[in-house]
Amino acid sequence: MTSPQQPQPQPQPGAPGTGAQPMPPSAPEPATPPPSAPVPAPTAGPMPPASPPAPAAEPGTMLLQAQAQTQTQPQPQPAPVKEAGTMMLQAQPPAGGHPEPRPLAAHGPGAQGKEGGTMMLTVPAPPQAQPQLPQQSPQAPQAPAPQPPQQQPVGANWQAGNVGYVSPIPVRPTHLGHALAAEWTKIRSVRSTIWTLGVMVVLIVGIGLLTATAMSGHTVSPRIGFGFFSVMLGTLCIIPLGVLVISSEYGTGLIRTTMTVCPSRARVLAAKSIVFFLLAFVITTLATTVVSLAMAGMVGGREPTISEWLRCTVGAGLYVSMLGLLAMAVGSLLRHSAGAISAMFGVVLLPMLLAVFMLGASSLQWLAKGLITYSVPNSLATLYGIPFLGTDGGPEGWTPLWILTGVAAVALAAAFAVQERRDV
Repeated sequence: MTSPQQPQPQPQPGAPGTGAQPMPPSAPEPATPPPSAPVPAPTAGPMPPASPPAPAAEPGTMLLQAQAQTQTQPQPQPAPVKEAGTMMLQAQPPAGGHPEPRPLAAHGPGAQGKEGGTMMLTVPAPPQAQPQLPQQSPQAPQAPAPQPPQQQPVGANWQAGNVGYVSPIPVRPTHLGHALAAEWTKIRSVRSTIWTLGVMVVLIVGIGLLTATAMSGHTVSPRIGFGFFSVMLGTLCIIPLGVLVISSEYGTGLIRTTMTVCPSRARVLAAKSIVFFLLAFVITTLATTVVSLAMAGMVGGREPTISEWLRCTVGAGLYVSMLGLLAMAVGSLLRHSAGAISAMFGVVLLPMLLAVFMLGASSLQWLAKGLITYSVPNSLATLYGIPFLGTDGGPEGWTPLWILTGVAAVALAAAFAVQERRDV
């Protein structure tokens, strides 16, 4: 078997024993006619001048010839003559992108197309080679580089100043002054404060002026001593106001908002105490000063000393304010308006009433005298210089004020302790 790539040596013409001659290598390859055109019958005559005739193959010799077809040839050329037993292999490129089978036939002499003994070999077109990306040389796996620790994201906080939203309001640490401003806003915006203080001023000033008018022409020592009656009635108004300053917030639930805005409960209670005490002291002192001036001008008697003036004005204001502060402490402990007011009225009025009933029994006179001496009405009368039982063994001067201050301090300390332990 021979192939066109390796041509056999050509024997001399007329040499004996040669039945077939190989195709000369320089001969151009004839083109295969298109499928639709009829294949011309092979002839035994000589090839055209452009293609010399191929020598006849010797019997038993298989000749493999690869014929190519160029698309630029205008006309097909006749296939060379094949003898019997010659096999031709043809490889044709696909037309239109799809492979079409082409006959590879073994032609006999004078045969056209496919005859008996024809072998059909289909050569599929090679697939289109896809462009391959340049392969990168495999690299050894590298250990991941250590990442720096990432900071946790910080939420927007308007108080932070530099992170997130920045409020135009200046950020300042809270202190007692803010709580005082809040309590002052609450106490002056509540109607009960205006009505209670208004009634107290009317009672102190009105009853004081009526007493001065009734006592005009009489001699009293000291002349401003009878202002005690008007202040005694004024205490009946300051006690409910002291209780309502804190117990009303527990009743309405506003105390939860107050403690949320200002978590320091001691600061809240201290702010309430300071605001209420100063308000009650200023109003009471002004009212008692007006009454003392009216008494000094309308009632006859000995001129009061500076100490008596201070006790009848500033001392009375301090005493009433301290009594209201005691009422506020009781209201903080009980957290109930009606119960705290009733308890405070019992503290103010009950000792005197019990002493009146005990005076008839000789065995209880010592107890009755003690209750009268340290009762709230007698303490106020002592500040004005006219105690009920005289000065025999009882407190004098500023002593009643110090006693009441000590009692109020103990009640406030208990209120602070309970406020920190109990829930709102």
